[in-house]
Amino acid sequence: MERLKLVLQYFQSNSESISNGICIVLALVSVKLYTSFDFNCPCLPQYNKLYSLGVMTVPPVIFFFLGVLVNRHTGVMMDEWMRPVGNRSKNPAVVKYLFSAMIQRALLAPMVWILVTLLDGKIFICAFSVSVDPDLFSGLDVVRIMAKVPCKEDVIFQNSSFRKAVSRYVRCYSQAVGWSILLFLIILGAMGRLIKPCFEDHAAFLQTRYWSNYLDVEQKLFDETCVLHARDFARKCVVQFFEDMTEDSILRLPHPSFISNVGERLEEAEERLHGVTKRVQMDQLLNKWYYGKPELDVTRIAHRPRNPICLSQHADNIFSCTIDGLCLNTSLAHCT
Repeated sequence: MERLKLVLQYFQSNSESISNGICIVLALVSVKLYTSFDFNCPCLPQYNKLYSLGVMTVPPVIFFFLGVLVNRHTGVMMDEWMRPVGNRSKNPAVVKYLFSAMIQRALLAPMVWILVTLLDGKIFICAFSVSVDPDLFSGLDVVRIMAKVPCKEDVIFQNSSFRKAVSRYVRCYSQAVGWSILLFLIILGAMGRLIKPCFEDHAAFLQTRYWSNYLDVEQKLFDETCVLHARDFARKCVVQFFEDMTEDSILRLPHPSFISNVGERLEEAEERLHGVTKRVQMDQLLNKWYYGKPELDVTRIAHRPRNPICLSQHADNIFSCTIDGLCLNTSLAHCT
């Protein structure tokens, strides 16, 4: 149970792992749909190839766009591409990296569907049974009979080995194409991993990967901060409403029971509000975040002293200060 919790926490904290997990789930769903789908080849010369083409292309296209839709990199990439420049310049390499990662993950489920259909061979038999030369098997030259090869229940093929021979022949080609595509993809991936470091600046790749991850984390933290702010803003708005009602001279309502309970939380909520206490202020803040994102420089806040508080001034211009919990006496007011 503890290991399961650790795995879930890892996937929740890592957006890249979440995207990979979603793509794997889509691939498994594509396999399950194929195995549970009942294929009924029309067994007509003019419709066999059209039906097979639809089965081979329409589901992969659906899975591709579904993969693009559920991929978090899609939103991050579009936000970075479409946002105004503002105080932060755009990095085309980051957009390209996000686009490449999105396409790679979105193509997983469609490729699984295509490979499963080819290795199974049913669709290939339906599409190309008409293209088989009947003289290879029985000397027949009737195209209509060849089109009915996928339909094993047809009366023509009862107690006949002709259909099985044609099916094996076409399925052999289908599986050969499927395994060839799979082998090509594996070799392409292996060669890409081996050759890529020879033609790419690894330092530039690390920078691109870092800033692409930064954009994802930044947007997530901003969304979480907005959620906390909205919750505290709503709480204070509701509490203020009930307090105004209790102070009304006409409506003497009893004091709500939860007002006393939330009183202790209001001080904590003040910190989360960050001084933004009006709708106009929040609208201006969101507008500024979109049109002028902050520059990527945190030197000021990183070197800022923590909790410096000047307490009092004594005789002879002596100041008593507390800096980071340490009480100091100085002749000049260095506390800010």
